[in-house]
Order: sequence, then C-alpha cells, then structure tokens
Amino acid sequence: MNILVRNLSRKTTEEELRALFEPYGEVTSLQLVYDAETNSSKGFGFVEMLHPREGLAAIKKLNGQNVGGNKIRVKVAEAKGRQGRPEA
Repeated sequence: MNILVRNLSRKTTEEELRALFEPYGEVTSLQLVYDAETNSSKGFGFVEMLHPREGLAAIKKLNGQNVGGNKIRVKVAEAKGRQGRPEA
C-alpha cells in the first residue's frame, strides 16, 4: 500500500519517517520528495507498506498528529494520473 504523507517539517529525515510507520507494520520503502534546484525537502513523501491493513491502521493513527511541529496529513496515495477512487 502506497501512502502519501504531507505537511512534514522540512527537517524530517527518512529515518524519522520510517520510525513513525514501523510500529504499524513492515515498511517496504519510503521516499521524501526534494526540490531539484535547492535539494531541500518539499515537505511531503511516500511510504510503502507491505500489508494494506497495516497501512490503513497507520493512516488512521498518524493523520493529524503533530510531528516536528507540524500537523501531518496522511492518506492513501492515488496512482499518478489517475482520477477517482484511491487504491486500497
């Protein structure tokens, strides 16, 4: 399950992001998105979790939590270019 995490502090590291999600299940990959010109974080990233049930539990628990001084938004990531219902 691919999860979008928005409104992250620009100082959040991949290790910190992994530590947020690992209590809910196996994280298979993650990626913070960086600006190509400045190489600074854009404040969002993606987390891939192996089991959808664990991903949904992480979304439910982490959405709206204060992390690094920011209230993060966590939801199922929609497939790029796809409109309508998100993947489950």
